Amino acid sequence: MRSTRTVELSTGLFVLLGFAALFFLVTQITNRELSINGNSYEVYAHFENIGSLKPGAAVSIAGVTVGRVESIAFDQNVYKAVVRMRINSQYNKIPVDSDASIMTSGLLGGQYIGLTIGGAEEYLGNGDRIEFVQDALVLENLINQMVATFSRRGEDSEQKSSEAPEAQETK
Repeated sequence: MRSTRTVELSTGLFVLLGFAALFFLVTQITNRELSINGNSYEVYAHFENIGSLKPGAAVSIAGVTVGRVESIAFDQNVYKAVVRMRINSQYNKIPVDSDASIMTSGLLGGQYIGLTIGGAEEYLGNGDRIEFVQDALVLENLINQMVATFSRRGEDSEQKSSEAPEAQETK
Protein backbone atom coordinates (compact mmCIF):
# COMPACT_ATOMS: atom_id res chain seq x y z
CA MET A 1 0.00 0.00 0.00
CA ARG A 2 2.78 2.38 0.95
CA SER A 3 4.85 1.63 -2.17
CA THR A 4 1.93 2.42 -4.50
CA ARG A 5 1.48 5.78 -2.77
CA THR A 6 5.20 6.52 -3.28
CA VAL A 7 4.95 5.56 -6.96
CA GLU A 8 1.91 7.81 -7.41
CA LEU A 9 3.62 10.77 -5.74
CA SER A 10 6.81 10.35 -7.78
CA THR A 11 4.80 10.05 -11.00
CA GLY A 12 2.88 13.20 -10.13
CA LEU A 13 6.09 15.05 -9.32
CA PHE A 14 7.63 13.87 -12.60
CA VAL A 15 4.61 15.12 -14.58
CA LEU A 16 4.73 18.50 -12.80
CA LEU A 17 8.45 18.85 -13.57
CA GLY A 18 7.69 18.01 -17.21
CA PHE A 19 5.07 20.75 -17.39
CA ALA A 20 7.44 23.22 -15.72
CA ALA A 21 10.16 22.37 -18.28
CA LEU A 22 7.67 22.75 -21.13
CA PHE A 23 6.51 26.12 -19.78
CA PHE A 24 10.12 27.29 -19.53
CA LEU A 25 10.84 26.26 -23.13
CA VAL A 26 7.73 28.00 -24.44
CA THR A 27 8.64 31.23 -22.66
CA GLN A 28 12.17 31.09 -24.05
CA ILE A 29 11.05 30.40 -27.62
CA THR A 30 8.43 33.13 -27.66
CA ASN A 31 10.66 35.74 -26.05
CA ARG A 32 10.03 38.78 -28.23
CA GLU A 33 12.24 41.23 -26.41
CA LEU A 34 14.25 43.17 -28.97
CA SER A 35 16.74 45.05 -26.90
CA ILE A 36 17.43 46.06 -23.32
CA ASN A 37 16.65 49.74 -23.85
CA GLY A 38 13.88 49.16 -26.44
CA ASN A 39 15.29 51.52 -29.09
CA SER A 40 14.35 50.35 -32.55
CA TYR A 41 13.04 51.48 -35.92
CA GLU A 42 10.48 50.00 -38.28
CA VAL A 43 10.88 49.01 -41.93
CA TYR A 44 8.54 47.10 -44.19
CA ALA A 45 8.54 45.00 -47.35
CA HIS A 46 5.94 43.65 -49.80
CA PHE A 47 5.98 39.91 -50.54
CA GLU A 48 3.84 37.90 -52.95
CA ASN A 49 4.08 34.78 -50.78
CA ILE A 50 5.14 34.71 -47.13
CA GLY A 51 4.70 30.96 -46.59
CA SER A 52 4.23 30.33 -42.88
CA LEU A 53 6.07 33.44 -41.64
CA LYS A 54 4.60 34.62 -38.33
CA PRO A 55 4.79 37.83 -36.29
CA GLY A 56 7.65 37.53 -33.83
CA ALA A 57 9.88 35.69 -36.32
CA ALA A 58 13.52 36.73 -36.38
CA VAL A 59 15.05 39.20 -38.81
CA SER A 60 18.71 38.36 -39.24
CA ILE A 61 21.84 39.45 -41.06
CA ALA A 62 24.59 36.85 -41.51
CA GLY A 63 22.87 34.63 -38.94
CA VAL A 64 22.72 37.37 -36.27
CA THR A 65 19.25 38.38 -35.10
CA VAL A 66 18.89 42.14 -35.62
CA GLY A 67 15.14 42.43 -35.24
CA ARG A 68 11.73 40.79 -35.27
CA VAL A 69 8.71 40.68 -37.56
CA GLU A 70 6.28 43.13 -35.99
CA SER A 71 3.14 42.43 -38.05
CA ILE A 72 1.86 40.92 -41.28
CA ALA A 73 -1.05 42.35 -43.27
CA PHE A 74 -2.50 42.16 -46.78
CA ASP A 75 -2.42 45.26 -49.00
CA GLN A 76 -5.51 45.17 -51.24
CA ASN A 77 -4.11 47.85 -53.54
CA VAL A 78 -1.09 45.83 -54.69
CA TYR A 79 -2.37 42.34 -53.68
CA LYS A 80 0.72 41.55 -51.65
CA ALA A 81 1.54 40.79 -48.03
CA VAL A 82 3.06 43.69 -46.10
CA VAL A 83 5.59 42.55 -43.51
CA ARG A 84 6.55 45.15 -40.90
CA MET A 85 9.87 44.55 -39.17
CA ARG A 86 11.26 46.19 -36.06
CA ILE A 87 15.06 46.50 -36.25
CA ASN A 88 17.25 47.18 -33.21
CA SER A 89 18.60 50.74 -33.46
CA GLN A 90 22.19 49.60 -32.96
CA TYR A 91 21.92 48.14 -36.50
CA ASN A 92 21.20 51.48 -38.14
CA LYS A 93 23.61 51.13 -41.07
CA ILE A 94 21.65 48.76 -43.29
CA PRO A 95 21.92 50.07 -46.88
CA VAL A 96 18.68 50.97 -48.68
CA ASP A 97 19.41 48.51 -51.49
CA SER A 98 19.53 45.52 -49.15
CA ASP A 99 17.56 42.38 -49.99
CA ALA A 100 14.96 40.70 -47.73
CA SER A 101 14.36 36.96 -48.19
CA ILE A 102 12.00 34.64 -46.36
CA MET A 103 14.08 31.67 -45.29
CA THR A 104 13.49 28.44 -43.39
CA SER A 105 15.64 27.38 -40.47
CA GLY A 106 16.38 23.69 -40.99
CA LEU A 107 14.27 21.18 -42.86
CA LEU A 108 11.15 21.52 -40.73
CA GLY A 109 12.03 24.71 -38.86
CA GLY A 110 10.18 27.99 -38.66
CA GLN A 111 10.59 30.78 -41.15
CA TYR A 112 12.45 34.03 -40.65
CA ILE A 113 13.61 37.01 -42.71
CA GLY A 114 17.20 37.09 -43.82
CA LEU A 115 18.62 40.44 -44.91
CA THR A 116 21.45 40.54 -47.44
CA ILE A 117 23.38 43.77 -47.27
CA GLY A 118 23.52 45.99 -50.34
CA GLY A 119 26.18 48.50 -51.30
CA ALA A 120 24.39 51.86 -51.19
CA GLU A 121 25.72 54.83 -49.26
CA GLU A 122 22.27 55.61 -47.79
CA TYR A 123 20.80 53.62 -44.91
CA LEU A 124 17.32 52.40 -44.04
CA GLY A 125 15.43 54.58 -41.59
CA ASN A 126 12.14 54.48 -39.73
CA GLY A 127 9.24 53.78 -42.10
CA ASP A 128 11.42 52.90 -45.12
CA ARG A 129 10.53 50.12 -47.53
CA ILE A 130 12.88 47.30 -48.54
CA GLU A 131 12.44 47.15 -52.31
CA PHE A 132 14.28 43.94 -53.17
CA VAL A 133 12.52 40.85 -51.81
CA GLN A 134 12.55 37.12 -52.35
CA ASP A 135 9.38 35.23 -51.50
CA ALA A 136 9.15 32.12 -49.36
CA LEU A 137 9.88 28.78 -50.98
CA VAL A 138 6.75 26.72 -50.43
CA LEU A 139 7.45 22.98 -50.48
CA GLU A 140 4.01 22.12 -51.87
CA ASN A 141 4.59 24.41 -54.89
CA LEU A 142 7.94 22.76 -55.60
CA ILE A 143 6.40 19.30 -55.42
CA ASN A 144 3.57 20.35 -57.75
CA GLN A 145 6.08 21.75 -60.25
CA MET A 146 8.11 18.52 -60.15
CA VAL A 147 4.99 16.38 -60.66
CA ALA A 148 3.87 18.57 -63.57
CA THR A 149 7.33 18.37 -65.17
CA PHE A 150 7.55 14.59 -64.84
CA SER A 151 4.01 14.07 -66.10
CA ARG A 152 4.74 16.24 -69.18
CA ARG A 153 7.89 14.25 -69.85
CA GLY A 154 5.93 11.02 -69.49
CA GLU A 155 3.30 12.23 -71.97
CA ASP A 156 6.01 13.34 -74.43
CA SER A 157 7.78 9.96 -74.29
CA GLU A 158 4.45 8.14 -74.75
CA GLN A 159 3.68 10.23 -77.82
CA LYS A 160 7.12 9.54 -79.30
CA SER A 161 6.86 5.80 -78.68
CA SER A 162 3.37 5.64 -80.23
CA GLU A 163 4.56 7.64 -83.26
CA ALA A 164 7.67 5.48 -83.82
CA PRO A 165 5.88 2.30 -85.09
CA GLU A 166 3.78 4.35 -87.50
CA ALA A 167 6.91 6.01 -88.92
CA GLN A 168 8.53 2.63 -89.46
CA GLU A 169 5.46 1.20 -91.25
CA THR A 170 5.38 4.07 -93.78
CA LYS A 171 8.98 3.42 -94.86
